Amino acid sequence: MNAHTKKLRSAAWFGTVDKNGFMYRSWMKNQGIPDHEFDGRPIIGICNTWSELTPCNAHFRQLADRVKRGVYEAGGFPVEFPVFSNGESNLRPTAMFTRNLASMDVEEAIRGNPIDAVVLLAGCDKTTPALLMGAASCDVPAIVVSGGPMLNGKHEGRDIGSGTVVWQLSEQVKAGRISIHEFMSAEAGMSRSAGTCNTMGTASTMACMAEALGVTLPHNAAIPAVDARRYVLAQLSGTRIVEMALEDLRLSKLLTREAFENAIRTNAAIGGSTNAAIHLKAIAGRIGVPLELDDWTRIGRGTPTIVDLQPSGRFLMEEFYYAGGLPAVLRRLGEAGLLPHPDALTANGKSLWENVREAPIYDAEVVRPLDKPLVHDGGLRVLRGNLAPNGAVLKPSAATASLLKHRGPAVVFEDFDDYKRRIADPGLDVTPDSVLVLKNCGPKGYPGMAEVGNMGLPPKLLEAGVTDMVRISDARMSGTAYGTVVLHVAPEARAGGPLAVVRDGDWIELDCDVGTLHVEIGDDEIRARLAQWAKTQEDVPVERGGYRSLYIDHVLQADEGCDFDFLVGCRGADVPRHSH
Repeated sequence: MNAHTKKLRSAAWFGTVDKNGFMYRSWMKNQGIPDHEFDGRPIIGICNTWSELTPCNAHFRQLADRVKRGVYEAGGFPVEFPVFSNGESNLRPTAMFTRNLASMDVEEAIRGNPIDAVVLLAGCDKTTPALLMGAASCDVPAIVVSGGPMLNGKHEGRDIGSGTVVWQLSEQVKAGRISIHEFMSAEAGMSRSAGTCNTMGTASTMACMAEALGVTLPHNAAIPAVDARRYVLAQLSGTRIVEMALEDLRLSKLLTREAFENAIRTNAAIGGSTNAAIHLKAIAGRIGVPLELDDWTRIGRGTPTIVDLQPSGRFLMEEFYYAGGLPAVLRRLGEAGLLPHPDALTANGKSLWENVREAPIYDAEVVRPLDKPLVHDGGLRVLRGNLAPNGAVLKPSAATASLLKHRGPAVVFEDFDDYKRRIADPGLDVTPDSVLVLKNCGPKGYPGMAEVGNMGLPPKLLEAGVTDMVRISDARMSGTAYGTVVLHVAPEARAGGPLAVVRDGDWIELDCDVGTLHVEIGDDEIRARLAQWAKTQEDVPVERGGYRSLYIDHVLQADEGCDFDFLVGCRGADVPRHSH
């Protein structure tokens, strides 16, 4: 046994000369593992979200092999294990419904097995937060290796962005500007390689958040999935995690309050997804770092959006990487004094600023100078008022500037089925000044808080040339989507928030500069409506059973990160009692 045996968790399994050590080593040896792999070297878990049902992550077998090479090179012993793969593209009702389930899988797999450190293979939207949440609950040394974005989509001689083009072309079909055949012809060209969405959707946003948090090697976020450099990074991450295990560089040393503040500022600069607000809160909750919704205003407000990427701008993740990737953005921020904590520690043992201070910036159109931003004041707007007492969010970089201050009458849909039934009705009483309101699509209401908040506009308005309207819901929207969309209203309608009692014709005022969202009815009227609403809920049938019941009973609201109440907090990685 080598000198590191006593510091490693795996020694509790493999490091004893007795009956227990005999059995643990012997069972592992049925895979053809020789004695010297159990000589006290670090055991590195490779937490793999590979699945053919999660297309974003379908290349992870090859990625894991490259991680293993790095682990072996550094003198460690890699062990790959699967966890629940909650892919956004196919999973119903929504991958958000199973994010917490996946995190539980990760947490218990790490805690219950002889793992000294872990490489987290993440890609599709919810896999990154789920894996970080689970690993943070154990507080072991961990490093994220993202799968990378797919190559640019191609259609009719131009680049198209995965996800974003779906929303764009779908609206054009409804407006009668293109045929359904023209719409369908874009399908094959949109997703033409392995990898995640190539826009600044939730997958790319969370990969950027992981890099800004310091839990990846530099450049992890943007290297295309099929670029050879993605495999180089995976191998280097495998080498580095062995060193992290020996250094005891646990997640709690990286996921600090300072790291989260860096990530919030970075999200503003990249025009990141609104979903980041929920996921960062959940990760912070697991590691024990206080993070509030208002931190997004306090830290992110006033930060220019300098990455010109769809859905806010023009380019795609491929160009972002060629332009210098996230290190280029962080350098821009740091040189302007906008990186809150440049000395924050990262996974390679260096500070964030050490990693990026000399980062090349190859294309000032994609990663713009701060004095030529895409949006002068980016980030997320946190809105509060009698319609959202605990907050709501809006992404200004994806919105129409003229609608960021707006007052109009509500057109209310009680749930998503009601919306689908009525939105295309030519008789729908709606004008361009109306505010579309969608209820019962929050964490408990859907359940799972689906990405339906960016409601498509009424076809009759699209045909008249209307391209955007104010939309309000307790749902989320895809990071690939755009529009003047107020999301994550808390408390949600199903939990008895004021959203539950908004009626057709109620006037709603939105003011993003001030940060308010107000329905123009008095407090007494809201209380009376809520009392009446509560009576009607007594007879509403609720589908129960299995994981669905667990979810509805324990999920927190959007402003709290939508984690389960019993999962918040760091439980550590103490070795459970063995049964032999």
